[in-house]
Amino acid sequence: MPPSSLPSGDFLVTNAVGILTGLPGVAARTSGAIRVIAGKIAEIGALSPRSGEKIVDASGCVVTPGLINTHHHLFQSVLKAIPEGLNEALARWLRLVPYSYWHRLDEEAMRLAATIGLAELALSGATTVADHHYIYSPHYDFDPNEILFEVAEKFGLRFVLARGGATKGRNFDDGRSIPLPTEPVAQMLKAVEAAAKRWHDPAPDAMRRVVMALTTPTFSLEEAELKEIAAGARAMGLRLHSHLSENMDYVDYTLGRYGKRPVHWLAGHDWLGPDVWFAHLVECDPSEVALLAETGTGMAHCPQANARLGSGIAPADVLFKAGGAVSLAVDGAAANEAADMISALYSAFSLHRAGKGVSAVAAEEVLSWATAGGARVLGMEAIGTIEPGKAADLALFDLSHPRYLGQHDRLVGPVISGGAAFLKASFVAGRPVVEEGRIPWLDMEQLAADAVRVTARIAAAA
Repeated sequence: MPPSSLPSGDFLVTNAVGILTGLPGVAARTSGAIRVIAGKIAEIGALSPRSGEKIVDASGCVVTPGLINTHHHLFQSVLKAIPEGLNEALARWLRLVPYSYWHRLDEEAMRLAATIGLAELALSGATTVADHHYIYSPHYDFDPNEILFEVAEKFGLRFVLARGGATKGRNFDDGRSIPLPTEPVAQMLKAVEAAAKRWHDPAPDAMRRVVMALTTPTFSLEEAELKEIAAGARAMGLRLHSHLSENMDYVDYTLGRYGKRPVHWLAGHDWLGPDVWFAHLVECDPSEVALLAETGTGMAHCPQANARLGSGIAPADVLFKAGGAVSLAVDGAAANEAADMISALYSAFSLHRAGKGVSAVAAEEVLSWATAGGARVLGMEAIGTIEPGKAADLALFDLSHPRYLGQHDRLVGPVISGGAAFLKASFVAGRPVVEEGRIPWLDMEQLAADAVRVTARIAAAA
């Protein structure tokens, strides 16, 4: 396939229906053209093309910041719709799907899974992806980190590796699953340090980041190890991430062992703060939400996966209204079968309203979770909004599909209408990623054929 014909670095985006900026309040919407110089937003407004300036025609499109996915498990992109796990809640699903299939992933499957997942995300407007990879087996003859960074670089996406791991295994209702690999704390910290030295860039507009990310602080290590992990990560200048309170299993565990709910328990172990964010947080009571807001601890809201697994709806709206850090995420594809940001946006918009009433969330607020909120929890201040000085991470959503026709408020179509997005273009630091709904270098027919073949091989190994 030919390379993108879109300009790179310097150009003017013109003729858009409007702009959703990711900013709060009346600044959430604006109009006019966007001038990009050296990969950054230079001006917004009633701008005329300069002599020789390259033009990106956004006619019929709404422009948004590039969407930021703050929690994923890319390896699960070849574990979608596994029959035995489709109708199971979280604990049994974990045992029957990722914990029963992880050892069947070889290098080809891992690279294919990353490609499928990042293609799905890129085509839905994502420009930054945080992947929580928590399987590091001594039996693997490949390095998952290397594959993930290589594939992300090929797409041209910003990529955050949330390097997971566990020092102890988790017991389920029977012993048929293959236990996840474990490692001593010292070995885990050493591995994270090696990854950080190779890939971590602390710059606010970094293309590559590394984060310390336990699989869970509850089930994956001993209580005494929590402070050691937190101190080690902070000494390296790394943020902290993990799963927390995805369902009542987490709450029952910490109440039973420590007499505290999960957020309050972690407050005593240095695992709260503006450099920490947790995926899910479905089961948080008002006191926990208040503590998250007070400490600046972030949420990666995964509405679609939480609904698919029957876990519930996280209090993302309440945390957001309290001034807390709320971001949006798709979670692993094996837990929702549609790991794209447009589905996540629509799920967040519709589920909160279904459960709590129409005043729970507004479309602009949900969009801000997926943009400015994502930048906040990742500590990447140079992205997430459309305003002068920010990186030109942009998504141009085409509104010509019948789904959007007839809408009086056209700008919110990508949030409130669901379905598959048609992305006219996207850019990361002014460099094109998607053009006319396609990734120019990616052979989709070959990707589909490879997916069928590798998925069949994984299934046959069962």
